Amino acid sequence: MSRYLGPKVKLSRKVGVPVADIPKHTSKRQLTTPGMHGFRGRRQKDYGIRKDEKQKLRFHYNVLERQFRRYLEAAGRRPGNTGEVLLSLLELRLDNVIRRAGFSRTIWGARQLVVHGHVKVNGEKVDRPSFSMSIGDVVTVREGVQKLCREQMESIPGHQVPGWLAVNPAELSAKCVANPTSDQIPFDVNPNLIVEFYR
Repeated sequence: MSRYLGPKVKLSRKVGVPVADIPKHTSKRQLTTPGMHGFRGRRQKDYGIRKDEKQKLRFHYNVLERQFRRYLEAAGRRPGNTGEVLLSLLELRLDNVIRRAGFSRTIWGARQLVVHGHVKVNGEKVDRPSFSMSIGDVVTVREGVQKLCREQMESIPGHQVPGWLAVNPAELSAKCVANPTSDQIPFDVNPNLIVEFYR
């Protein structure tokens, strides 16, 4: 399966918000658009605004377009607001749970931990970053990478663990205790604009 291998900061510049919570992405200099004065051009039309919201979500969760459409279709089949269900499905991806727990600083690092087979869910090895967590599932990391995960946790001062996740730093484990809600998403996004984009 293909994935984006280019410069990651370009993604933050493209959508105008930090895709990862690391200094390289959050600095003001990096978020300005390219050009002499950060020239944006004409005011965006409705299509451009909706497309940027969609791209912001895709880049944040490191999901390709076809996979993102499948998540949207799955959200449409479930009861409730499609946009909020979509956010909940994306938050419950295994690579995102690793990032939210603080075991990795970025989604790309969390994805690598999972793909290399360093992560267990309920005691069984899982090597798919898109694995969907359920309430009651417990994530642990192998002993070989525990030192790395502790260093990652210490390098994120003031990291806030969301309320739907219970993290045990001593054992380096995280338990999914509830379904995430849209107000627990740590960045601004309007899911309704994304649903409108695909209609």
